[in-house]
Amino acid sequence: MTTRLQQVLVILALTAGTPALSSTYELPPEGIDVIGEVTTVIAGHEDTFVDVARRHGFGYEDLVRANPTVNPWVPGDGTEIVLPGRFVLPSGPREGLVLNIAEYRLYYFPKPAAGEPGVVMTFPVSIGRQDWATPIGITRVVQKNVNPPWYPPQSVRDEHEADGRPLPRVVPPGPDNPLGSRAMRLGLPGYLIHGTNRPAGVGMQVTHGCVRMFPEDIEFLFDLVALNTTVRIVNEPVKIGWDGEQLVLEAHPVLASAPGETRDVPVPDADAPAPTEVAEPVEVLAPGKDPLTYATEQFIVATAERAGELNWSLVEAAIARSDGLPVVVGEGIKNAATSAAFE
Repeated sequence: MTTRLQQVLVILALTAGTPALSSTYELPPEGIDVIGEVTTVIAGHEDTFVDVARRHGFGYEDLVRANPTVNPWVPGDGTEIVLPGRFVLPSGPREGLVLNIAEYRLYYFPKPAAGEPGVVMTFPVSIGRQDWATPIGITRVVQKNVNPPWYPPQSVRDEHEADGRPLPRVVPPGPDNPLGSRAMRLGLPGYLIHGTNRPAGVGMQVTHGCVRMFPEDIEFLFDLVALNTTVRIVNEPVKIGWDGEQLVLEAHPVLASAPGETRDVPVPDADAPAPTEVAEPVEVLAPGKDPLTYATEQFIVATAERAGELNWSLVEAAIARSDGLPVVVGEGIKNAATSAAFE
């Protein structure tokens, strides 16, 4: 283990309220895209997937997808539960924050110290439900707030009013505040990465567009992420990357509707009001692409500088499962001048 990674793990172990050590990995060299490993745990008598997921740094849907034959609410004492802790890194630059909404997962690539290898941290998150979709695009962190009040936008207040659950104009910090103890405002108008007073919902598609994290995760990440850190939000239900000479695919269900893409707004004044959870619902586009289209796009990206070939029967089988467990679906082509994607 390298010095840098040892230092990170020691800090994690000594800091109260930090995420599980399994969420921090040494960053692999360029050309290698797979981190972590799949493990298992044994459920206790009173365990649910919500309990096991939070204890080990996963979201609810992570465990549901990886354990399709297990009852998520009553796994049963002694039941083996798969922890899907092996990941194909999202495509694109390994820097700042990268949110893959189809995966319900956030990746953080802190800038490494000079001469030291980098690390990557990964966290389960909740995203916007279908009618309040979390948008994709490139933005940045423009404001950080500790114990923020919540100013519900009119659209959210109207929704609550219609459900017979009226909201005040301002929800002060405390146990009834859905933003939790920390909030990082993004350049996208009205969107945040924040904590929650309902941690059981982490790893689900349940928010009004913002990104929710476990309280201990957002408190840990909040102290690491600087203002103006890049935040890249992508929609990659199928990821393909290299693990040595093998091409590995990780598949998740395609979101029911493809999210819209939006742009940054100017940085707010220092004395601007505390952020709201969301401004207005983003316009949702038509249903997303076929998963094989996502796979083809990812294959082209993965083989842009290194030739490879896929076994499409294995690709189709992995997509049919969409269990979030990376599997080998191809290999490199030695002495090939071009990728099979262009043949």
